This record gives sequence, C-alpha cells and structure tokens, in this order.
Amino acid sequence: MADRYFPNEFPDFVTEAADGRGEERSPAGVHGLLSLPYFRLSDRLLRATLRIKDKARVVEETWTRARRQATDYTLYTGALGTALLLFKSFQVTGNRGDLALAGDIVKECDVASRGLPFLTFICGRAGVCALGAVIAKHCDDQLLVTHYLSKFDEIIVTEKVPNELLYGRAGYLWACLFLNTHLSEKTIPLEHITSVARDIIDEGRKLSNKGSCPLMYEWHGKKYWGAAHGLAGIMHVLIHTELKPDEKDDIKNTLLYMIRNRSSMMNISSNRLQRLLTLSGTEDFSRELEYAMV
Repeated sequence: MADRYFPNEFPDFVTEAADGRGEERSPAGVHGLLSLPYFRLSDRLLRATLRIKDKARVVEETWTRARRQATDYTLYTGALGTALLLFKSFQVTGNRGDLALAGDIVKECDVASRGLPFLTFICGRAGVCALGAVIAKHCDDQLLVTHYLSKFDEIIVTEKVPNELLYGRAGYLWACLFLNTHLSEKTIPLEHITSVARDIIDEGRKLSNKGSCPLMYEWHGKKYWGAAHGLAGIMHVLIHTELKPDEKDDIKNTLLYMIRNRSSMMNISSNRLQRLLTLSGTEDFSRELEYAMV
C-alpha cells in the first residue's frame, strides 16, 4: 500500500518577525506567512476568508443556484455549511445581511431534515437545531430560539448509535457543546452532557479490552484513528467535557498512544490495519496484531 498523505512541509516553529510594516522583506511562502506578527497574520487570513465568501461566490454556488432549496441539508456537504459560513462572517464583520441569510437557509434545512434519523452536528438534525437556535438568538427572535431548542430536545440517542463524530455520539455531543457555548452554559444540562460523554468512554474501554490504547472505537468493523470516524474526532470532543480523573487519564493516554505511533512525517494512520502494514516485519508486529484482533 502506498503512503497516502501530503508531505508535511511546515516548520516546527517560526519566530514572529518584528512589525516593520514592510521595512524588512518577509521570506516567501508559508515561512513568510507564519513569521508575520500575529495581528497582521490574523488580518490577512480574515481578508482571504471573506474573499472566498464574496469573490468566489460560495453563497451563489451553493445556495442561489440550488434555487434556495436545501437538497442536502447537512453542514458537511450541504446548505447548513453555507449557513455556518455566513454566521461566522457575521461574527467578525457584524453584517446583518449575512445573519439574515444564514437564518433563511437554516429554516430550509429545518424542513429538509425533519423526521430523519441522523443526529449529529455535522451530518444531522442536531446541527440544524443548534445553529438555528444560535442564529435566532442573534436575530432577537425568542420564539424561533424556543422552536429550535424544543426540536433539539426531541433527538434521542439510542444504544445503537455509534460513537464517532460524523454520525455518532461525539457528533451529537458537539452540538450540545455548541449550544452551551453560544447560548448559555445551562442550555443543555451538564448532567446530560456528562452522561453522553461517559457512554462514549465506557464503549471505548470495552473495545480496548485493556490493550495498549485505553480507548478504542470501531466504524464498520475497523478501528479508526482519524477525525471523522475515529479516535482523533472523539478525543477532540471529549476534552471539552467535564470528566473524572480516571477518564481524563484514559483520554490523555489514548492521545499519547496515537502520538507514539505517528509516522516519520508525523502523520497518524487512519486506521489500525494501515498501522499494522507499516509495522510488518518488526518486533512490534505480533503484539500489535494481537491487540488489533481484540
């Protein structure tokens, strides 16, 4: 199997240059960009992002040409992603036209997602309701806030739901955290968030079965390490929740396990099978193979 990743050309550290406002010529490329003083780098990234929204006609391509219909309502690949872009634009520019359009898009996503079983922030109903409630708050529409929150409360996380970020418990948990960040810390009760987080940890401990990695998860029979379906995405969500000391230790040691198993280019394999292939012929292979079969 060929290596499937882009070479990591980023330096480990770049010293911030003095703010000479063009008196000294910055190095070209990424190194020059990273050496800019923080506020200048931030301003440049902001302007580039707004150009993508306006000049690259993101809204026109993803919304207007779709006849203002949410044929794909998800944040991942659909109209809700455009709504989030517009909301982010409003946050940094104060453009209420962006906020109003974001609200209109979410309303269409609300209609398109009703009755569907998907429950995560990125690919499901929770994302529609969470973003809708936050946008409604900024529009001073309390009735609409109540509508979205009541629909969010109707979402049920069953035992059959997987644990990953794209379609599982971690993705639902991210929507809960989004609401508490942007509305109020008590919008979704801490007890509920803690309960979902502990369910995720308990499932990870069961599959790990006291292996070399404290927590492990499967997606369609594979033990993934990546962000969408695996450890990276799940750990990213869990570190934002209230946890017991032993739970924090399991998350910390899971991350350390992943770090220890990075490639020479500092990439992490997407799943355990790929990692085994890289270990084939080494003294670690038998131990890792035994653990992978757990």
